Amino acid sequence: MSDALIEAVGVTRHYKLAKGRTVRALDGVDLTIGRGATMGLVGESGSGKSTLGRTLVGLQAPTSGEVRWEGANTAATEGARLTALRRQRQIVFQDPSGALNPRMTIGDTIVEHLRVQGWSRVEARRQASKALEQSGLSSAYLSSYPHEVSGGQRQRAVIARAISTDPAFIVADEPVSALDVSTRAQIMNLLRDLQRMRGLTMLFISHDLSVVAHMCRDVAVMYLGRIVELAPRAALFNTPLHPYTAALMSAIPVPDPVRERSRARTVLEGEPPDPAAIPSGCRFHTRCPSATDLCRQVDPETRLLGVDHQVACHHPLEHARL
Repeated sequence: MSDALIEAVGVTRHYKLAKGRTVRALDGVDLTIGRGATMGLVGESGSGKSTLGRTLVGLQAPTSGEVRWEGANTAATEGARLTALRRQRQIVFQDPSGALNPRMTIGDTIVEHLRVQGWSRVEARRQASKALEQSGLSSAYLSSYPHEVSGGQRQRAVIARAISTDPAFIVADEPVSALDVSTRAQIMNLLRDLQRMRGLTMLFISHDLSVVAHMCRDVAVMYLGRIVELAPRAALFNTPLHPYTAALMSAIPVPDPVRERSRARTVLEGEPPDPAAIPSGCRFHTRCPSATDLCRQVDPETRLLGVDHQVACHHPLEHARL
């Protein structure tokens, strides 16, 4: 992709456990996000979504593989270029209460974030005020403590901290899951407005498919450390090719009681396997209702079906009718 801003190329992230066991949180992830695009990332808890987000922004290094920024491997970046790169990649965490220091004012939290990355105190204060206002809070909130404001206002403060460095790329990690329904809509609209205003590129992580449908142009589906399907939003929601994606889609409630009662559902049995003991073959075969001997023995490669629909499944066309 010629306009690629950030890429994961064969990225793995492994964690060593006791007794020689290894959790393969990311297990060969390839993902390209174009400049100015919003990529959705969905999957069950424990699939590796947040680990991928933290790896892309540089909060942790990949065990192997590369994270590339504008085509260059970020592992080779150092000195002043590394400081500039850190400013360009920011993250909005899921829990705004846990993301803010309760002993610091919102202003001090943002100023400290900027000071670490090279701003003078006067510049940082000015930048913090500007970021708060762009996030829907007045500069008066600079002197407020997190416990003095609502959950939605805390999330706006977290977003303000993320945009205060004028980044090009933001990971929004479940940014609305801890909020009530009305506040969710406000925060989603804020993120969309900021993207348009600033030309942001975004990885939007969520377990809520209706939120992803509202926010994202393209959607990647993750299962047990690997992306199993990636497609434009309409193609993925209308014609899922992977059985795991089809099951996720069938779990979305339909706002019509008659259709909801009569429509076919794909219900997955059991829990995802232990990421420290990933099964041989296709990692989804232990829960797939249509698994064959080939699925149990051979790990499927990701292939392109159509113009831009990628899927890692031995029998994808059979599941297109689900």
